[in-house]
Amino acid sequence: MYTGQFVYCGKKATLNIGNVLPLASMPEGTIICNVEEKAGDRGAIARTSGNYATIIGHGEDGKTRIRLPSGAKKIVSSSARAAVGIVAGGGRIDKPLLKAGRAYHQAKAKRNNWPRTRGVAMNPVDHPHGGGNHQHIGKASTISRSAPAGQKVGLIAARRTGLLRGTKKVKDQ
Repeated sequence: MYTGQFVYCGKKATLNIGNVLPLASMPEGTIICNVEEKAGDRGAIARTSGNYATIIGHGEDGKTRIRLPSGAKKIVSSSARAAVGIVAGGGRIDKPLLKAGRAYHQAKAKRNNWPRTRGVAMNPVDHPHGGGNHQHIGKASTISRSAPAGQKVGLIAARRTGLLRGTKKVKDQ
């Protein structure tokens, strides 16, 4: 997109970058962003910098299959709208922050989640991982889904832990 570009919305809009049209009027393989999850929710999928979704196919039942940025496939209504093209600002996270000040300002713009103190560095009154003569958790870090709220820290209801070994299998339905 560029400054002064005309952007058209609606089902009769042409398939140009920046235009917004329903998924039903886009061919398979179209690169899209800001996709509506439910028709009329004004866009929820593939909105962060450099992200995009791809239309895989259209069903006869008024549904469209899209591939999400995560690689997962999702079925949404064909009447849901999306913008053609990818979101600007790709590669933003490739550059290292390098210093605490940049991390501070990045977090300040979002929410109060920085700096983050580790549980093992706390006292037992403050965190279930706290205390002890060395910084160690002292028990398994996996915790059941049904654990009470104050106990639920660490790897909650983990199916597996450790390094991911081998190749990733993508299920194609």
